[in-house]
Amino acid sequence: MTSIEPETELDRAYVVMMGSPEDQLARLAYYHLFADAELCLLLESDADGDRLTPAVFELAEGRFVLTFDSDERLASFGDTPVPFVALPGRVIVAELAGQAIGVGVNLGVAESAFLMPAEVVSWLAGALAAAPREGMALPVSFVPVSAAGFVGRLEEKLKGLGHLATAVWLAEARHADGRTAMAIVFADARPEVEAALAKTAGEVVQFAGVDPAGVDVMFLTADQIERSGLARVGLRVVVSAPESAVPMHATPAAPGSDPDRPPKLR
Repeated sequence: MTSIEPETELDRAYVVMMGSPEDQLARLAYYHLFADAELCLLLESDADGDRLTPAVFELAEGRFVLTFDSDERLASFGDTPVPFVALPGRVIVAELAGQAIGVGVNLGVAESAFLMPAEVVSWLAGALAAAPREGMALPVSFVPVSAAGFVGRLEEKLKGLGHLATAVWLAEARHADGRTAMAIVFADARPEVEAALAKTAGEVVQFAGVDPAGVDVMFLTADQIERSGLARVGLRVVVSAPESAVPMHATPAAPGSDPDRPPKLR
């Protein structure tokens, strides 16, 4: 088994995970990267509109679909062209959850070959669908929080979303009822994207090994942030602007490219 192209991000995450089998954070980091990666899913036949029929293989470990983290790796899997569709890992697991089907990654083409069992597929789908708690009341005060490693994860996840919120802050929130929680605070977020931003932040929490019950996601105005003292004590997370505007599609989009209309895996 040889790699046919330079090492990928998924390869590197796999090496870290397998090199530290007791490290739960390394395993969570692999699954989070898998969820965000665009994967080539082997199909039984060409797509029929938004209807996709993945090829399911019976292995000794159970039933699996096969995915590859590049079309070159997919091409090297067989001697003849095969139908496939490029989908985010999160879409694949969401459609397969509960069907007793696992996911094979880079089988036969790279050292990062990995079998994700059906029960892990269902767990990952549930973890990605979990909604974070959104803080409704303004805390009594904010104090500094130790979250240096968490900042980098959040910054990476929010890359290119600077047009949706002007800033993001991390701090410990102290509420009037005595409750404390780590707060992820978005400044001047557009109301129509608040739910999506909260879910994005919630995923970072979930896969960083942080207890979601101890985290609040808040949406405040710049004025509220200034008056609360958050800007003085909080850690500011860099949220970069998008590189360029996304052009409108002149032709029908590929299956799975519209998050509001996920493909139907049969």
